[in-house]
Amino acid sequence: MSAMTNVNSPGSGGGFILRGWHVLAMLLTFFGVVIGVDVAFSVLALRTFPGEDIRNSYVQGNHYNETLAERAKQTALGWTAEASLVSGKGGAIVTLRLRDAKGEPLKGATVTGRLRRPATTMADRTLVFSSTGGGTYIAPAGDLQAGAWDLAVRATRGSATFDIGARLTNGGA
Repeated sequence: MSAMTNVNSPGSGGGFILRGWHVLAMLLTFFGVVIGVDVAFSVLALRTFPGEDIRNSYVQGNHYNETLAERAKQTALGWTAEASLVSGKGGAIVTLRLRDAKGEPLKGATVTGRLRRPATTMADRTLVFSSTGGGTYIAPAGDLQAGAWDLAVRATRGSATFDIGARLTNGGA
């Protein structure tokens, strides 16, 4: 019977020998890369979206029944709104057209609002609306980046309050 030769046996000069420290180095390298990528993605995610978009969302959730009651009152008013965003060389302008339950222009309302980017609070801006007559209210929004913007407006006339929310798109100047 002839003797078998092991190519990977020490001293045979035959080739690579996989040892325990090689396996340890491969495992540490693999998990180091995975953890590094996870940390990089986490940092990038937190820089672009800092967290909760609504302050005190837990408290807001506890008062949801009150929110539903407010919406029912608002629906009973029968008011309607149309919002638009137009960009020009002087900046963007938000236009709001308000109608009462009969479809007549809603005059004499006090209108306040905010314009926000959907994914970040860094570009938020407060809007100051002024009446141009005929139930139309406008607010200068300044220079806006192209893309989607969320409009949140509150119109008040007497004791009646009407909240409006709309997604507007700015195509740029």
